[in-house]
Amino acid sequence: MNDIAHEDRTDHDGREQEITLLLEVARLMGRSRDPDAAIYRILGMMSQLLGLNRGRVLLPDPDSGHLKIRHAYGLTDAERERGSYSLGEGVTGRVMKTGQIALIQDIDNEPEYLARAVDRATLPQETVAYIALPIVQDETSIGVLGVHRLRRRSRQFQDDLNVLRVIAAMIGQVLRINQLIAERTAELVSENRYLKSALDTQGAKYGILGESPALRAVLKQVHRIADTQATVLITGDSGTGKEKIARMIHRISQRSARPFISLNCAAIPADLLESELFGHEKGAFTGANSAKSGKIALADGGTLFLDEIGDMPEALQSKILRVLQERVVQPIGGSRDIPVDVRVVAATHKDLQQAVNAGEFRLDLFYRLNVIPLHMPALRDRASDIRLLARHFLDRYSHLHGWNVVLDEGVMERLETFDWPGNIRQLENVLERAVLLSSEGRVGTSLIDEILHEESRISPGMHASRPTEPETGASAAPFGNESAGQYPDERLSTDPPAHHNGAPGTAIVRPYRRVQASEADELREAVERCGGNKTRAAMALGLTPRQLRYRLKKLGL
Repeated sequence: MNDIAHEDRTDHDGREQEITLLLEVARLMGRSRDPDAAIYRILGMMSQLLGLNRGRVLLPDPDSGHLKIRHAYGLTDAERERGSYSLGEGVTGRVMKTGQIALIQDIDNEPEYLARAVDRATLPQETVAYIALPIVQDETSIGVLGVHRLRRRSRQFQDDLNVLRVIAAMIGQVLRINQLIAERTAELVSENRYLKSALDTQGAKYGILGESPALRAVLKQVHRIADTQATVLITGDSGTGKEKIARMIHRISQRSARPFISLNCAAIPADLLESELFGHEKGAFTGANSAKSGKIALADGGTLFLDEIGDMPEALQSKILRVLQERVVQPIGGSRDIPVDVRVVAATHKDLQQAVNAGEFRLDLFYRLNVIPLHMPALRDRASDIRLLARHFLDRYSHLHGWNVVLDEGVMERLETFDWPGNIRQLENVLERAVLLSSEGRVGTSLIDEILHEESRISPGMHASRPTEPETGASAAPFGNESAGQYPDERLSTDPPAHHNGAPGTAIVRPYRRVQASEADELREAVERCGGNKTRAAMALGLTPRQLRYRLKKLGL
């Protein structure tokens, strides 16, 4: 009778301890803002109230994928460090892989129990059991909850399993809530960084001027990806500001305090480029009188900008690929690999996909570089920024040369209708020249006409990334005669010229003339002949669509 009463009292005490534990866990979930502290407290109460000792929560490591002890009670730092398991390895790895509970009543008689984290000698010298349960979210195992207990305890294993199932589910909720908070916090931090950067006119702080939709789209993407470690490939015509974008990525990233190293792959002879990139040991080749660190090593912890990567010799492409894959560099003449932590941002004005198809660029390197593609729009595709950029360059060179120079009426319109094959770099060059050649502090239309006429000699082949216009069979007489008083604008097409007899073709775009009233009938007839299609009419006249629209507007057509 006494034995029955003692057993009833023991069961009653056990139920009270279970209820106390679960109520405390529920309270912690509702109040604790620190998931690490909450889980530590839960594991501690499991040990103190139920004798479920050395509790640990193992979660996959994001880098290796191995299960590692993330939370624990009653384990030393060394034991936590040793607790690492691949998927399916040992009892813990099997629970993670199968999603099934493991109840090992005697760890000494279980070959699959590895005793890796906690050495057997540190446990009581009696029969010890081990229980491991999956932590599940959305029917998928995200971790493992494991505990030790003495087998001789009067408490039933089934009672422990019932409590541990509830505890595992609650810990899963704590982890899920923490994950959601972390994701939302990251979103808010990213959005806050983006909004804060937007206050300084997007990229103006970093020397990138403009408010056109095309540029804003690029800048928005830059702010989104700056803090990632992914490789970036910046494409676009020469003079569009690819290096400025690369520097901006570095400056707003977490690597901003570390070096930004820039190297133009097209500016260095092929036989010297390898040494510049990888460095060399003393005596590695004739003239190597001392060891030298390469650009990659100098950029350790920071950003390496490889400009004109499309011009890199094929022999070096495989070595750069190894740096990206293995994060190591070996100097010329060296025998050991040096680990490097470097983010690579590459740029090119070439079409690398076409280069891959032509066998001039490695496909595997292209994929390694093209993780995050950014395309810098040509200046002709962001014409609304020309006024802002022109004012900026006018102000810069006026102050630089100590003059007070202004633009006459009509100058901006001429700048806006020019094609700018050299992009921002060409616009800057034109404005500096205009300031230096200005008379009485003014840049007149005649001066800008003369400068742009000279600039129009640039070959249309410079437009490497210009989208091709559709061909048309519409015919038109050549637009006027070449005469004095012209000023240049867009010269785009290298297609065969349109023939006066109506044969298919595309007119070669010639330097742009001043708008004259006598042109009205010719423009109107060309538009009517092309059924109102201004793009075809412009091509038949030897103009760009923007040039035609400008003329129609000026003539009120």
